Amino acid sequence: MSGGDLQPVRKRKRPDHIMANPKFETVTSILLLLIGSFIIAVSFNIFLVPLGIASGGVSGLSILVKRMTDIPPAYTQWALNVPLFLVGWWLLGKRFALKTALGSFVLPFFVLLTSHWSPPTTNALLAAIYGGIGVGVGLGLVFRGRGSTGGLDLAAQLLHRYTGIRLGLAVACFDGLVIAAAGILIAPENALYALIGLFATSKTIDFVQTGLALSKVAFIVSDRPDDITEVILSDLDRGLTMLDGRGGYTKQQRTILMVVVGRGEVSKLKQLVRSADPHAFVIISDTAEVLGEGFSLP
Repeated sequence: MSGGDLQPVRKRKRPDHIMANPKFETVTSILLLLIGSFIIAVSFNIFLVPLGIASGGVSGLSILVKRMTDIPPAYTQWALNVPLFLVGWWLLGKRFALKTALGSFVLPFFVLLTSHWSPPTTNALLAAIYGGIGVGVGLGLVFRGRGSTGGLDLAAQLLHRYTGIRLGLAVACFDGLVIAAAGILIAPENALYALIGLFATSKTIDFVQTGLALSKVAFIVSDRPDDITEVILSDLDRGLTMLDGRGGYTKQQRTILMVVVGRGEVSKLKQLVRSADPHAFVIISDTAEVLGEGFSLP
């Protein structure tokens, strides 16, 4: 495999003092956690709480407790987060626990602060969708800042650490238990709405993490790789990587070109490849994120 050079597109670099400044990164992380937690709290209070949509986690448990005892969700969240935080400190270490300390306190505080906000809808389906989206936006921002809001994520980490269960499965197990409890204690219909909210949350987190700028990755198999390389470098202004391959049927050595382009450049890429080699075999697929020095999408 030859060296990759997916960075011919001009891109302004951030100053080195910003990229390497730990204080800047810390401030950014805290701001993202605060903004994300506030968005989660508002979405929770105006969409999920009024209609009893308990879509997993400590937040979902706090909705169940409110329905049964009328205790404000913020107090339940603090009551659950504190022991989970202490257990996490003891079993997972100081470094991990400190990452969750701020979020474990701030999120319930914002929930308490916005608890009087009025819901914009009484439609359970709309509340599940928009509540899920709002929570997903908030969590996505928190995760982008490498933070955590604590809660059952800590319990999932403990289950993963001491049982070997995959982390994603551990999170799904806890969320599933909360949703099942909502179906039993509130109504089966609420559990179904909670699943919709949970789905919206997961998809929104992915969107916030990767953004809209979906790029495309193309693999090109051709007998004329040098000609295609030339037109991509000169006419498309994109770099590429040459991979060594071998035909499964012919057993012949072939050069495979890999190039990443923006969605708007796909048609031009196909046209250039066709002009250089009408018989080239081209595979184009989505790629959610491209990282690398100098690489940017138009």
